[in-house]
Amino acid sequence: MSNLTPQELAAGRNVMKQCLGVKPGESVLIVTDPARSDLAGIFETAAKEITKKVEVVSISNMTGNAQEPPPQIQHLMARSGHCLLVTTYSLSHTQARKQASAAGCRIASMPGITLDMIIRTLQADYSSIAKLSQKLAQILTKGKIARLTSPAGTNIRFDLTNRKGFADTGIYTKKGAFGNLPAGEACIGPLEGKTQGQLVIDGAFAGLELDSPINLVIKNGYVTQITGKKAADNLKKLIDQIGSKAGNIAELGIGTNPLAKLSSNVLEAEKVFGTCHVALGSNISYGGQVDIPFHSDGIVLNPTLQIDAKIIIKSGKILV
Repeated sequence: MSNLTPQELAAGRNVMKQCLGVKPGESVLIVTDPARSDLAGIFETAAKEITKKVEVVSISNMTGNAQEPPPQIQHLMARSGHCLLVTTYSLSHTQARKQASAAGCRIASMPGITLDMIIRTLQADYSSIAKLSQKLAQILTKGKIARLTSPAGTNIRFDLTNRKGFADTGIYTKKGAFGNLPAGEACIGPLEGKTQGQLVIDGAFAGLELDSPINLVIKNGYVTQITGKKAADNLKKLIDQIGSKAGNIAELGIGTNPLAKLSSNVLEAEKVFGTCHVALGSNISYGGQVDIPFHSDGIVLNPTLQIDAKIIIKSGKILV
């Protein structure tokens, strides 16, 4: 992409320098698709200001989140020093991404990102966001039982015993570092088969237009009932199509980014400060055992979250 605006170039440079720490001579791989190729050009231009080793590859047949990329792209990811995933669907919860991280690649994933999001959120200084996210991740790691409630009717209990909390900070400068951009969350994968209660998604749900809240009944870690309007029907059809493992409660997360805005784009919506999100499907990225090509997050508004005896969010206000 040529003739970038000053805001576009500033965002691209910030990602390369602050978020990924790219240095001269290091390699940068940008994975994109036809719908996001123009946006990928922003980061290609910024990367080429620093290093000559920049490659852009495109995937043309993605149909959903957590779908594995072609073998040749998996190979490139594992060999690259830095990788940006500027795609319509998320590659975050794929074996390809996990293997690339294990090989030392620094990865920033941006599924569904828009030009507005790039300009508005990627020029940020993520240091304060990182500090809060890391503090919350430590609380999640130490916690055993989490209880999430909300005014819309969420009342759900998670077992976090011996699971590790993760901070999505936006700073991915160490070998093997991985997270989203825009960043700003703390998250954990609850134990399989243990989550119980009712979950009401009233903020947004990945891949669906939320026409009304989606009500989910959770028993022994899996969704057993879904009610609501069109969005709920579409989610039920999706889970029925993929199989029962798509109803696994895969993640509990907390949004920590004050620049993020609520919208149907869950990449940003799950980062909204003081919200919680719960994901269904694959949890291999969180130390879990459910490995399927599906991972989708739902946003809970104005949550109250208690970890063991301590309330850490009350009605959408983070108290730590």
